[in-house]
Amino acid sequence: MSRQNVIIIGAAGRDFHNFNTYYRNNGQYNVVAFTAAQIPDIDGRRYPAEIAGELYPDGIPIYSQDELPALIKELEADICSFSYSDISYQEVMEVSAVVHAAGADFIMLGPLHTQIKSNKPVISVGAVRTGCGKSQTSRKVIEILIGRGLKVVAIRHPMPYGNLVAQKVQRYATLEDLKRHKCTIEEMEEYEPHVSRGNIIYAGVDYEAILKEAEKEADIIVWDGGNNDFPFYRTDLMITVTDPHRAGHELTYYPGEVTLRTADIVVINKIDSSSPEDIQKLRENIEKVNPEAPVIDAASPLHVKNPEIIKGKRVLVVEDGPTLTHGNMKIGAGTVAARKYGASMLVDPRPFIVGKLEDTFRKYPDIGTLLPAMGYGDEQISDLEKTINNTDCDSVLIATPIDLGRIIKINKPSTKVDYDLQEIGKPDLHELIGDFLEKNGIS
Repeated sequence: MSRQNVIIIGAAGRDFHNFNTYYRNNGQYNVVAFTAAQIPDIDGRRYPAEIAGELYPDGIPIYSQDELPALIKELEADICSFSYSDISYQEVMEVSAVVHAAGADFIMLGPLHTQIKSNKPVISVGAVRTGCGKSQTSRKVIEILIGRGLKVVAIRHPMPYGNLVAQKVQRYATLEDLKRHKCTIEEMEEYEPHVSRGNIIYAGVDYEAILKEAEKEADIIVWDGGNNDFPFYRTDLMITVTDPHRAGHELTYYPGEVTLRTADIVVINKIDSSSPEDIQKLRENIEKVNPEAPVIDAASPLHVKNPEIIKGKRVLVVEDGPTLTHGNMKIGAGTVAARKYGASMLVDPRPFIVGKLEDTFRKYPDIGTLLPAMGYGDEQISDLEKTINNTDCDSVLIATPIDLGRIIKINKPSTKVDYDLQEIGKPDLHELIGDFLEKNGIS
């Protein structure tokens, strides 16, 4: 029987994982291409032969998703395997329509064929959308586990935007590791908050190889999910973070609803900055699809080091890039902090943007008066620096998880806003994680 030709539709993350776990050594299929979306400048590469396995001695080309209809015909694809996340149901079905119109089957692999079993307990933290506050929840979970004397290793959802062979398995324990692995701003935003607290975190491309290394130094694994994806590992306790600022999205985005339906614990974050109507709508939707899960109420209190840099000033707010782009957020921590600390106005960066940031605003026109901290490569980082320095404002408020002032030179006063998870009332994570550890004899 001849092998079926497959195109994996992805964004440099779940797509590579699906290939590694299901297609790489599967003689029924011949993966003829990957396509790339969401992340700029990742098409035009190849999935390297060194990690593609014996069936792919030349590696696998990566194309832009825009080329998908032509690729299906040119490469005689039988199947297109949809493999990326944080995308509305409408958009998913639009892609399926493109695939079906070109004559191929459209499939989506689930946990059964893609999750890897660990020999250590796994707690997974996911979210229904990018920007819900998952990372601060992961850090809180790790803090609780370490406080109980457990050796914890975090494994982060992939962000392999560079040399895929070199990024097969990455271990981060110090800030020097971020430099050694040539991290983008997006990677630093996820890894630095862990290592600055003394936590070890792994990431990369091959998540079976990553798990084997992490298990050597862990009593328990924390899956630090990303992009509202469901975990790569079979999970013993699933914690899902939701966001009332985007109430309704938890039932209309893929695969965020999967993470909500499979949650053992649901966190409603940002209660301190959301309307009662949106919080209630979110509660009703959680009750609709996962009535058994306990719900934790939480806030994201803000801390600004130098509030005098904001008060009465014309402020440029720089927010986390993915949260504003495919996360569709209209208000972030920077906006809330600017209002709280009395900025006279938010300065619109659009008249001052340069280079690849023009592409970002063209693709995501609803970003508005905020500046996404795009930094997937040196060129984007340079464009970000030039845009900030070009902008006619009094000061800059940095609302990214890392201090951009360490990465770029800003020619005007700037300050950073920080935020952590603050649980409100009971139940809380201490209590529920304690119950989980006791029930499973983990100490």
